[in-house]
Amino acid sequence: MRRAWAAALVAVLMLSGCGGDDERPQPAPPPAPDLFGRPRAIAVQDGPFAAGPFTPPARGAYVGAWIKPDELTHVGRLAAVGSLESSLGRRLDILNTYRRFEQLVGTESDQEFLAQGQSLMISWATGDNRSILDGEHDRLIRAQARAIRRIKRPVLLRMRWEMDRPNLRATMWSGADYIAAWKYVRDIFRREHVENVSWVWCPTAEGFMRGDAPDFYPGDDQVDWTCVDVYAGASFQPIGELMEPFLRWAAQRPKPIVIGEFGVAKAWGSANRAAWLRDAERTFKANRQIKAVAYFESDPEGNGPNQQFQLSGDEAAFKAFHSLVKDPYFNVTD
Repeated sequence: MRRAWAAALVAVLMLSGCGGDDERPQPAPPPAPDLFGRPRAIAVQDGPFAAGPFTPPARGAYVGAWIKPDELTHVGRLAAVGSLESSLGRRLDILNTYRRFEQLVGTESDQEFLAQGQSLMISWATGDNRSILDGEHDRLIRAQARAIRRIKRPVLLRMRWEMDRPNLRATMWSGADYIAAWKYVRDIFRREHVENVSWVWCPTAEGFMRGDAPDFYPGDDQVDWTCVDVYAGASFQPIGELMEPFLRWAAQRPKPIVIGEFGVAKAWGSANRAAWLRDAERTFKANRQIKAVAYFESDPEGNGPNQQFQLSGDEAAFKAFHSLVKDPYFNVTD
């Protein structure tokens, strides 16, 4: 059973597509503390925002993470989160958790985190959009809706995050199919009287660079938070440059922004990772519409160093992340 859970975790992490489609390591630039200039302020709407039941902070931003456990068990999840929080000296506001289509929310560890006052961002890997529209998964979708309703606490729900990735096209089919499936699933949740979900639309930064991500947007009336996943994986660029096309698009919509996943790969070396994270902190603060950020604290199995993002064990990089999470701007619940 434990091996099956571990295999499932690997599959989910592979689905996340972190770092982009090109996995070839690139040569790291020489370390330079002034590698990045002043961050651009693009998405600066202050709200108030109609964000659904999961409300953004009036000032600053929530901070969270996905923390890969050694074992995908109740004990393993608690240990992974507890270890990182102990090193950071604070609790995280948001815990990202990945679920396959058939995996229900509300596990023992979910309940433990909620009891500690933390919030869940559920990254739900829904399946083939056309089979959803054919009604093949109605029972499963209703079960998930009821499981989330039973939590009774506001959650962020990323329905099939990174739907714009080319390697998901076989199950996404098209933007129109994804949008139709989104509305279909959301309607089932409505009929199940689920009132504690904020719907998060979360494509990739690369999809906005290519220009095809907006084709998957369900509409302002369907989305509560906009979102992007952004990595310095195969390419070492400032985070502001990597997500600038998304930020310019999101700035035109009255929605708070969550950075659903961000990370800088080990391939770029400790000094550069630290500089990238310091720049990320400045960029998040300059773009006030960003109301939540979640680091991808994981080294997915089988990936090379340009697809490994864990900060623990990298003193310089971890110090930069620690500075971010201790900054008053990211301590909005204190």
